[in-house]
Amino acid sequence: MGSLSLFTIIIIAANALISYKGFNDYGFFERYKFNVGSIKRGEQFRMFSSGFLHADMQHLIFNMITLFFFADWVIYDLGQLNFLIVYIGSLTLGSLMSYYFHQNEYQYSAVGASGAVMGVLYSAILMNPMMKINFFIPGFVFGIGYLLYSIYGMKKRIGNIGHDAHFGGAVGGYIITLILKPSLFETDLLMVGLLAIPIVVLFIMHKLGKI
Repeated sequence: MGSLSLFTIIIIAANALISYKGFNDYGFFERYKFNVGSIKRGEQFRMFSSGFLHADMQHLIFNMITLFFFADWVIYDLGQLNFLIVYIGSLTLGSLMSYYFHQNEYQYSAVGASGAVMGVLYSAILMNPMMKINFFIPGFVFGIGYLLYSIYGMKKRIGNIGHDAHFGGAVGGYIITLILKPSLFETDLLMVGLLAIPIVVLFIMHKLGKI
């Protein structure tokens, strides 16, 4: 770790270039953002393309800085190709979860790489649960806490934030990492179970009609 991989550079560059195009071209932004009504009309590509657009420069920088700090952890443990699988898979699952929870809201729109980035972050935490976030918070505590907050955000619709995409991305990172590195079930079963708690909570709340 310590140097940017080629795949990380490509992903950051793609986000920067496509987002910059969207900042300056309203038609382009509208054409490729996540929008439920458009997706229902057959424009499923928006579920992927929206992950490379951002609302503003602050949104873009925050996501790319987070990716910068956690990509190497995943690449170190899984390799560059598998890192890409985690990124794209998490982006996809984040969009699918957004679509699932907002499928009857035809005007619902969203943009951002947050789902993909959360997948990378949750993958890194799963493989390195004691890593320190913000210098002192153990990774697994942050991961569980953030997803529980995301559930609360989904229920209360807090802020202009795609909590469902964040949650879906994290679930994608969790599942894909376990598929790619099943040895975690033998070496760190406790953390595998603990990091599944928010997923189980969301499933139960959804079944009970609480969210």
